[in-house]
Amino acid sequence: MRLGQYSTDDVADPWTGVRLDDETVVDLPRAGAAAGVDLPRTTTALLATWEWQEKAALAVAYATETGTGLRDFDGLDRHAPISDPQKVVCVGLNYRDHAAEGDNPIPDEPVLFAKFPTAVTGPGSEISWDPEYTAQVDYEAELVVAIGDRARRVDGDEARDHVAGYLVGNDVSARDLQHGDGQWVRGKSLDTFAPVGPHLVTRDEVPDPHDLDIWAEVNGDRLQDSSTANLIFGVDELVAFCSRAFTLRPGDLLFTGTPPGVGVYRDPPVLLGDGDRVTVGVEGVGELTNTCACR
Repeated sequence: MRLGQYSTDDVADPWTGVRLDDETVVDLPRAGAAAGVDLPRTTTALLATWEWQEKAALAVAYATETGTGLRDFDGLDRHAPISDPQKVVCVGLNYRDHAAEGDNPIPDEPVLFAKFPTAVTGPGSEISWDPEYTAQVDYEAELVVAIGDRARRVDGDEARDHVAGYLVGNDVSARDLQHGDGQWVRGKSLDTFAPVGPHLVTRDEVPDPHDLDIWAEVNGDRLQDSSTANLIFGVDELVAFCSRAFTLRPGDLLFTGTPPGVGVYRDPPVLLGDGDRVTVGVEGVGELTNTCACR
């Protein structure tokens, strides 16, 4: 199942939909209501709903049979599949070769930091910044985990049960702020610096998140090209590690780290500028494209 949030010109408030194919989206709240199933509008609220997958499947089946709630994809505005997470947790230096390219030691345990939820934006939106505030904006392709069930002090062998699915993410980073501050939150948390999408792909459709190609392209040039097989700490270990420190709730996002090839460490550096087009992708999850704008 591929979940997204959509809106139309006449109804501005986003609603959660299931992408059936290239042309069709099921409006879950509308189809659910017609089928006698109460489904909330937002993805975060949906993930917190008891047996949400079974209820969503009923709504999709009803829409497919009756046509109720079917929408033309081309007529919809897309938003971040999850736009209101309580937490955006990120993992630094989680690919061995990425740590090496920055002359950083290989961590013995996950290195956590956070982005503020106001950084989250969706597919097709702008990544924007004030060029007088930061002059070193960089891309980072990442596999993002969406939490489905509350997790607190879970073991690694049960951690995957708390995962709703996966998204593609771009951990956009203001390197001058990040390195100048000595800690990463400000440089990672500017508005629009956490694009995610294009959908939330449910866990059943990604049986092994540790064997997926991952890449980033800027203006068509591939600058990152790796595999999640190279993660130092995998999804299960990361969810368990985080849950020992704080409660993970439905809709929380976990950026799992980026592979080598980020712009700041290239020779010469490749940093983002006004008008640049950035695409990050993960095999089986999708591609996420955003344009850059200096404001």
